[in-house]
Amino acid sequence: MDLRHEIKHEINYSDMMTIRHRLNAVAYHDPHAIDGKYFIRSLYFDNLADKALKEKLNGVSIREKFRIRYYNGDTSVIHLEKKSKFANLGNKQSAPLTAEQAQRIVDGDISWMLDSQYPLIRELYSKMYTQGIAPKTIVDYTREPFIYPAGNVRVTLDYNVRSGMRCTDFLKSDCVTVPVSELIILEVKWDGFLPDIIRDAVALADRHEGAFSKYAACRIYG
Repeated sequence: MDLRHEIKHEINYSDMMTIRHRLNAVAYHDPHAIDGKYFIRSLYFDNLADKALKEKLNGVSIREKFRIRYYNGDTSVIHLEKKSKFANLGNKQSAPLTAEQAQRIVDGDISWMLDSQYPLIRELYSKMYTQGIAPKTIVDYTREPFIYPAGNVRVTLDYNVRSGMRCTDFLKSDCVTVPVSELIILEVKWDGFLPDIIRDAVALADRHEGAFSKYAACRIYG
């Protein structure tokens, strides 16, 4: 399993503007971004006891969550993802889904998943069947991604977070979402080392430890 260092900080608007300015001077925009940003829509899963939500809020060091995600409203490329956390280390596994398959999962039609060629889809089927996890809510937000080659660093600024509340029909562009406070999250990921030039660029975040996850915010404030 490939693990990367991951830290998140909740920041305010003033800090975001400063950090953005610094990153523009030293890092590169993700080439997949449009005008330096992209729109993300995710559908998060949880069980009836809200296990993923409670583990995040309680600071459980080893945890996992499943989501389905696509970018910029393009449902021709959809991925099932599993995020695993081990303290400040993280791993992400991914498997492709068609729009039809994603909709079938939303509708509770999951028997086909057992025969998928992708282990992650079979794992989700198993946990939906045995643990009762199911689509829980939509999370929308805007992301500004920056990359820095040394250390394989990726820095993202996430804002305009919106919650689908109890809505799970995330393929519908007209699904109603509502703003979630004024949450802004800075996330930094890297492999073996974090270069000083990036550490200095995001130094303001040191005053804002303990970031609230976007999923948790959408469940609580949405």
